[in-house]
Amino acid sequence: MMQLPEIHWQRVPRVQFIAWAVFYGLLLIFLAFHFGQLTLLDNVHLIIHEAGHMLFGWFGETPGLWGGTLFQLLVPALLAAAFIARKELPGTVFCIFAFFHSLSGVAAYMADALRLELPLVTVGAIADESMHDWVRIFTQLGVLRHAIQIGDAVRLLAWCGMLATLAWFGWSWWRQAPITSKRWSTFVRHP
Repeated sequence: MMQLPEIHWQRVPRVQFIAWAVFYGLLLIFLAFHFGQLTLLDNVHLIIHEAGHMLFGWFGETPGLWGGTLFQLLVPALLAAAFIARKELPGTVFCIFAFFHSLSGVAAYMADALRLELPLVTVGAIADESMHDWVRIFTQLGVLRHAIQIGDAVRLLAWCGMLATLAWFGWSWWRQAPITSKRWSTFVRHP
């Protein structure tokens, strides 16, 4: 059976971990209670998305169409890989969380292919010439009528990813703390 190499993360002080945990907790609460509202992170994803259309557009119309979403997901994934190489747990967690947060934005954009309620942002095209990415993609794939179901499934995946990332962050931080007899006795009962 293949095993992934174990990463020995740089130590994260308790205060830093608590600050990050509070940040993520507040962000998740905001996202849950303000469903569909934009965050500052969404604005970053939008810029990267539009850059992806321009970058991948050099390879043709279809790569240019898919390029926005691909680049929007590729950037946080590559940044996470860079933080993994540096063994920096908080940066890795932030980038993985950003990947799944970005995926939740993709899900909203997918579901909007039938509703057409989101304002379209485009670079270098007249507003009348631009068309919703996911209307075009889903039409080409023949699944436009399932756009809302696909978007909801991707949103569920994104939320599971965000929650799993934060659970992994807590577990990884807990594992790096020195094991003391007091801490250990809290979790193990002696006969």
